[in-house]
Amino acid sequence: MNEEKDIFDKIMSWEPLSPLRPFWEKHREVLVYLFIGGLTTLVSWAAKFLWNFAFYGGTPDPSVTQNTVLSVVENAAGIAFAYPTNRKWVFRSKNPNILSEAAGFVGSRLVTMLLGWLTNLLLVNVLGVSVYVSTVIAAVLVIVGNYVISKLLVFRNKKDGEDE
Repeated sequence: MNEEKDIFDKIMSWEPLSPLRPFWEKHREVLVYLFIGGLTTLVSWAAKFLWNFAFYGGTPDPSVTQNTVLSVVENAAGIAFAYPTNRKWVFRSKNPNILSEAAGFVGSRLVTMLLGWLTNLLLVNVLGVSVYVSTVIAAVLVIVGNYVISKLLVFRNKKDGEDE
């Protein structure tokens, strides 16, 4: 791999971390994805819960309409943070067609937003689970779905001669 070293590779080149390098080199993409995914989750949740407190009084059991708005806010914040960080550090995309790639990323995130929204509706509005618990459960499903879709469809590495 003749990739340019980024901040994550530079950190892993520190001598005290040398015993972890083989594991890092083998699983770099997934490890960086989990780190960036964790940050994306924090950004998304901060937006969701700030909105909930600012506009809905911090209710633990939002209505269907409120839950829908919270899902949109959560996902918009997550997408805005996740696309550039996934492009640069996780998948190291060199695709010159950024608009097409970004559109594919947003489209894939809309699919997983639907998954998260339906999970929250089921857990909160049907089963009576707290919005805080349902948010964690939905996040796990969404993070896994986002990685699979991003890896297979959005940031897949093209082979020579393969169409964009």
